[in-house]
Amino acid sequence: MIGRLRGEIVYKRPPQLLLDVNGVGYELEAPMSTFYGLPETGSATTLFTHLLVREDAHILYAFASEGEREMFRALLKVNGVGAKMALAILSGMNAAEFRRCVMMNDAAALTRLPGIGKKTAERLIVEMRDRVEKSVDAGEGLPPVTGGAAPAAVLPADAVEEAVQALIALGYKPQEASRMVSRVEHGDRCCEDIIRDALKASVK
Repeated sequence: MIGRLRGEIVYKRPPQLLLDVNGVGYELEAPMSTFYGLPETGSATTLFTHLLVREDAHILYAFASEGEREMFRALLKVNGVGAKMALAILSGMNAAEFRRCVMMNDAAALTRLPGIGKKTAERLIVEMRDRVEKSVDAGEGLPPVTGGAAPAAVLPADAVEEAVQALIALGYKPQEASRMVSRVEHGDRCCEDIIRDALKASVK
C-alpha cells in the first residue's frame, strides 16, 4: 500500500496531477480541497495517498492531510458512494465543512453536490454521523480554502476551459459546468481559483 508520497509537481490538471518522486512519475487524482493548497508547478510537496484497486485499473488518490484521507475512506464505506462521488464531495466542500453538514443534518447543502439526491444525502448523514464523531478533527492540516494561486506565468492556455473540464470530471454535466464557470470572474486567474469560486457559489 502506498500511504504517502513526496516529490515535485510536474503538472496540475484538476482533478489530476503528476508527481515526480525520484524520477518516477505518479499520476494522482485529488479533490479540489487539496488542489487549493498545492504549491506551483515545479515545487516539492508531500501528499497522503489511498490506492484503489479495480479490475481494470489501479487509481491513486492524493490528499493534503491525514484527516482528509480519513474522510475519503469513510465515505467509501457508505452504501452507494464510490470514489468519484467521494472526490466530488471533498471538492465541493472540505472535510471540515462536510462534517458540519452531517452533524447539523444539512441534507440541502449535500444535494447541491453532483450526483447526490435527497435519499443519498440522507443516507450520508445517517451512515457518516458515528464515523465523523469518532474521527480525528477533520479540519486538522487541511489547506485553507483561500489558498494562493499559481502565478500568471504558469497559467494554462485556457484556464476557463480547463476549469469546465475539471468540473465535468468531478461529475457535473457539461452544460451545468459551463454555467457554473460563466457565473464567476475569470480575468487572469488560474484554473483552481475559477473552480473554487464556481463550487463555492454552487453550494450556497
